[in-house]
Amino acid sequence: MNINDMKKRLKDDLSKKRYEHTLGVAYTAASMAMCYGEDVNKALIAGLLHDSAKCLSDKEKLKAAKKYKVEITDAERENLELLHAKLGAEFAADYYEIDDEEILSAIRCHTTGKADMSPLEEILFIADYIEPNRKELPGMDEVRHLAFHDRTSCIVKIIENTLKYLEGKKSLIDDASRETYEYYIKKQESNNA
Repeated sequence: MNINDMKKRLKDDLSKKRYEHTLGVAYTAASMAMCYGEDVNKALIAGLLHDSAKCLSDKEKLKAAKKYKVEITDAERENLELLHAKLGAEFAADYYEIDDEEILSAIRCHTTGKADMSPLEEILFIADYIEPNRKELPGMDEVRHLAFHDRTSCIVKIIENTLKYLEGKKSLIDDASRETYEYYIKKQESNNA
């Protein structure tokens, strides 16, 4: 399936606001890929498809998780919204004919991150947070600057902000987010040593 066909299908499947966010992530990811010498087309596709399962109802998410045999963590069970990342990878493979594991993996971990992400995984994780349509969050200018200069520090900042937000809401924090934070804090410290 080519990119224009993907866009047409996404425009039909997503809300207008979600579709605009999706385009913002796709173009931000492509720009970051250019900046870091990574595959621009892969970044564009990962950005386009990262939220392909986002507009499902909770009931539909659970049904799809069962269909694709997706393991559900405690945090995902408490907040089914988190499931969209894993389901998005399944949809990308099933409905959008993506068989590139690097793209699928980036989609799978774009919400929580994971330890030792590939450059594409890091780019999608960051692009989802900083794209221009995103609501302005405290420190966003710094995060956007870091995105194009120091991905490790950028990821640390994003996860610090996310953990602070979730702790404030007293939400269960997914283990993957904590593991991502611990890994990137250590990486940042060793980079600065």
